[in-house]
Amino acid sequence: MTPDERPGAIVSVGGGPPRDVPSGVPPDVLRARELVLRYGWNATAYQIVNPGLELWLDRPGDAVVAYNAHDGVAVVAGAPVCAGDRLADVVAAFEADRRAAGQRTCYFAAGHRLETLLGERPDRASVLLGAQPCWVPGDFAGRVAAHASLRAQLNRARNKGVEVHEWPAARATDDPALERCLREWLAGRGLPPLRFLVEPDTLGRLWDRRIFVAERADVPVAFLVASPVPARRGWLVEQIVRGHAAPNGTNELLVAAAMAALAEAGAEYATLGLAPLSQRAGIPAPPMPLWLRLTLRWVRAHGRRFYNFDGLDRFKAKLRPQWWEPIYAIDHGTRFSPRTLYAIAAVFGGCSPIALVGRAIVRAVRQEARWVWNGERSAKRGQRSA
Repeated sequence: MTPDERPGAIVSVGGGPPRDVPSGVPPDVLRARELVLRYGWNATAYQIVNPGLELWLDRPGDAVVAYNAHDGVAVVAGAPVCAGDRLADVVAAFEADRRAAGQRTCYFAAGHRLETLLGERPDRASVLLGAQPCWVPGDFAGRVAAHASLRAQLNRARNKGVEVHEWPAARATDDPALERCLREWLAGRGLPPLRFLVEPDTLGRLWDRRIFVAERADVPVAFLVASPVPARRGWLVEQIVRGHAAPNGTNELLVAAAMAALAEAGAEYATLGLAPLSQRAGIPAPPMPLWLRLTLRWVRAHGRRFYNFDGLDRFKAKLRPQWWEPIYAIDHGTRFSPRTLYAIAAVFGGCSPIALVGRAIVRAVRQEARWVWNGERSAKRGQRSA
């Protein structure tokens, strides 16, 4: 039985009371944070306090839904945050509000609780987005010890002088060395910075998050950000950011250090979040339209230059998860709509998908040019030294 299936009252985040939030934060964000710390069940729940999301608060004040809208589609970040027995009522109220605004609703990165509520309804279409790996943090060290290849990765980083320390939020917030790591990490990615549920700018809103920093000779080279999943007594590894100076094995060492600290604080659940297009959930995927099957197949086969789906899936799998959870997109309609897919791409990109693809191509060309230039310079240096 997984931790979220065990009975028990909802408890606050382990490791002490919530950290103070600075003045000037919008009241709706403060209220959303309070509700997440009380009811947050979806792994992405705490991410709704990130900048850029619209927040809908229901009239009783005991539920919140975070979303962005594009082209008449309200794309919800995960699922409504509320008590489990209020979920159906909150869904109905939110969707009625969006219909009044001329919008249909799609839930992106929903877990099995919302899919169980909506997935069998004839007016809904579910798509399996992939799977997220999960652990009981206290079992992680034993699973590492049982696999020589994983131990070797950790030792590779340690032998290069990497040490991991947890930093207080006050120290890490807007720290220049961590921001440098973030810039280096973003510069090496195929796509321009995305938003919505993959917002890279978390250093300004650490608040209740925990941050683990990999240092080499006291210089930060990478960091990990974990956000709470309070209703499951757990945590989401929201970001693993690796700078240019981080040796191989640093990411694995960060995860191991975070798992040990979370276990010590009494956490019962941890996940590294969605591996898009992963087939490791071990369940049959809901039927989807032919156009969508072909689109996702093409993306997986040809989108590696911009996003390494298989590489991310392999990295998460090699950390020996105890189970994988299916993650869904749930559209309001009898079949998943191209319009909804377009809206999802738009809210992640912060612009039209056509503009996003154009920016990605320009970015790729520039990166290729840098690689060629650096390769030629290295070759010339080699010739001079020969």
